[in-house]
Amino acid sequence: MEDLSTPETPPERRSGRIGIGLALDSVHFKILDVLRTQGRISVAALAERVGVSRANAYTRLEALRADGVINGFSARVDHTRVGLEICALIFVTVRQELWKQFRTALAQMPEVEYCAVTTGQHDAMIQIRVADVSAVHRLVTDRLSTIPAVRATETVIILDEVLRRPYVLPSAPRSSETTAGTPQDTSGTSQFGMTRFIRAAEGRADLQRTSDPEE
Repeated sequence: MEDLSTPETPPERRSGRIGIGLALDSVHFKILDVLRTQGRISVAALAERVGVSRANAYTRLEALRADGVINGFSARVDHTRVGLEICALIFVTVRQELWKQFRTALAQMPEVEYCAVTTGQHDAMIQIRVADVSAVHRLVTDRLSTIPAVRATETVIILDEVLRRPYVLPSAPRSSETTAGTPQDTSGTSQFGMTRFIRAAEGRADLQRTSDPEE
């Protein structure tokens, strides 16, 4: 893809900026929101959902991919349909001098879906998916606990996954449409640029009063 970055853009990545040198705006976040649930949507349909032209949607999508904001696409699998009925969290206390061994051993366990280094009582949290509770027991006692780097473990079985999103977006994304100097909507009226709009229901009475001559 052609490099569209400007000469003024430094080589290091700026948080919240895309490859074409523009700050992420509300349209970019709308695109990401649509892709969160419809990763295979066509560019034409994406443009219609977001409210921009097809060319605009394509340019923005390619820029998001080129800059690494979108770093890949993948399928989401129903774990119960493939036989992985049980999800569990395993909290691990690691011997600090053996972190490298712990990471290496963990990478060899296909049951591990996610692992994070944490603060608090434990050093790491592992999320696993297996067929049944006995598989959880075998993984913890026969494999995980035998790793010299592991000092102790605590296992929690997930009873119900209430909410799982592919990714999270800012709850109030920055938007170029709203700034500190933009007049706010008041009493049935709103202003865009130099044009004043009056809602029919709330503003008709006020409009009538201003148009009638004084008695």
